[in-house]
Amino acid sequence: MAKYKIAVLPGDGVGVEVTEAAMIVLKKLGLDAEYTYGDIGWEFWCKEGDPLPQRTIDLLKQNDACLFGAITSKPKDEAAGELCDDLKNKGLVYRSPIVRLRQLFDLHTNLRPCKAYPGNPLVYKEGIDLVVFRENTEGLYGGVEWHPVPENVRAAVDSHPAAKKFASCSNDDMAISTRIFTRKGCQRILRSAFEFAKEHNRKSVTIVEKPNVIRETSGLMVREGRKMAKEYPDIQLWEANIDAMCMWLIKNPFDYDVLVSSNMFGDIISDLCAQLVGGLGFASAANIGDEFAVFEPTHGSAPKYAGQYKVNPMAMLLTVKLMLDWLGEKEMAERTDKAIAAVIAEGKVRTYDMGGSNTTLEVGEAVAERL
Repeated sequence: MAKYKIAVLPGDGVGVEVTEAAMIVLKKLGLDAEYTYGDIGWEFWCKEGDPLPQRTIDLLKQNDACLFGAITSKPKDEAAGELCDDLKNKGLVYRSPIVRLRQLFDLHTNLRPCKAYPGNPLVYKEGIDLVVFRENTEGLYGGVEWHPVPENVRAAVDSHPAAKKFASCSNDDMAISTRIFTRKGCQRILRSAFEFAKEHNRKSVTIVEKPNVIRETSGLMVREGRKMAKEYPDIQLWEANIDAMCMWLIKNPFDYDVLVSSNMFGDIISDLCAQLVGGLGFASAANIGDEFAVFEPTHGSAPKYAGQYKVNPMAMLLTVKLMLDWLGEKEMAERTDKAIAAVIAEGKVRTYDMGGSNTTLEVGEAVAERL
């Protein structure tokens, strides 16, 4: 029996291609794992009305971890228009399957390393090494929203003094999305950030929020962070507003170390950090729960490139490294990281975005050879 059971969900478009590159590297590493492929993505929305079928959820429950490629995602009305004829006008509503996975499996911590590898022509500045911790199940991505607004919800909203400015707006002309934080949710993501900083000898943790305007939710995150910081006297606690942080990361990227934020702000700041180190082609992520984790590159399915095998698989290969770390295979993780760094530094095998002409799989093979 294999040591690990890993579900593989290639998804849509280039997700299939970068997953193939990842499997080349995993095969060369010789990880003692059984890989089981599952269904997720746009195809299953269009023909079944569910981009995350129940059979896939059942599959994930039987595995230790999941390697996920990429999916196509579209706004509600566009998604409804692409359903097969038998499923149209049945009240089906598209919802991101990766967001559902995070919530179904309580994958509360999103970890996104952003490291500038020497020799990468796309980096903003060499030497940048940031790690973003994003709360993964609450906030604006919690899914508690309405349009039109039900009367009982409207009554609750109208009870707030600040809602007077909306008094003349009808329920049909109003949409509401909630930003719900819980103390537990704040504490979990903050703890993950501080523990990572402690384990990896990082000097600071910066809370990135907006408590001067979004006083209650961002305020809760900041207050919990200040309390928790007392347990980590060797780690500096910094605080920054999300808008200012976007500016300061461009101006002084070397001043920061570990960043921690809520769901939406964490999404924003992690993409900015990814661009500093080469773009989404180098952006990996771990969605971590107490017993299960899903590992993914943060880029999309890039439909216009699907089938061409031209996109950069480095984000997916770095995702493999994250998975190995989480499984406790530290030596394999380190070898993978060094092999990736060597291929980038040599500059002989590069996809089009880096100025080269190699294919997705050729990059995967080059990294495998360096192992």
